[in-house]
Amino acid sequence: MIGRLRGTLLEKQPPWLVVDVAGVGYELEASMTTLVALPVTGEVISLHTHLIVRDDAHLLYGFAREQERALFRALIKVNGVGPRLALAILSGMDEAAFQRCVLDDDVKSLMRLPGVGKKTAERLIIEMRDRFPHWEPVDDALAGLAATSTPARHDPLVDAEAALVSLGYKPVEAARMLAGLEGEGSTEAMIKAALSRRMAG
Repeated sequence: MIGRLRGTLLEKQPPWLVVDVAGVGYELEASMTTLVALPVTGEVISLHTHLIVRDDAHLLYGFAREQERALFRALIKVNGVGPRLALAILSGMDEAAFQRCVLDDDVKSLMRLPGVGKKTAERLIIEMRDRFPHWEPVDDALAGLAATSTPARHDPLVDAEAALVSLGYKPVEAARMLAGLEGEGSTEAMIKAALSRRMAG
């Protein structure tokens, strides 16, 4: 099991990133929360990881915080929740916000996440109530890690829309979420703003 990686961030194309560790490039998928927290390419980063081995692929997921990985591992144990949906949940809200939704029986907020209908939201609340891993309260420490992305090779708006679609939002919905956010700058900034707008209703 690969539990942690430390190396140079080579590429960051949400939701994917590539980390060079001693000359080996590891391709990982990460939540938008983690991607926004990462520095510019070329910087050294350290990520908690989770490896999923399938018959047709070895999939590696990266997390900026141990708490986020712990919640990811708890989520994929819920019936009907796979890695893709777990990442969509983590992209839409942090651990503390998700915990509040579960403890407050907030079905409506969970339903704003892509791929989460009423039945899935209710199942998450029921099954996750007693599954929360131990973690310290989420703070704003990661905010200081955020940095302006290096110039994108493509249109940041197009990349942001593609990233939202990869999370499970329909193309029309992704375009609507990003409407008017062209001035936000980087792809990660637009994604963060779009997700915040979506969760605010």
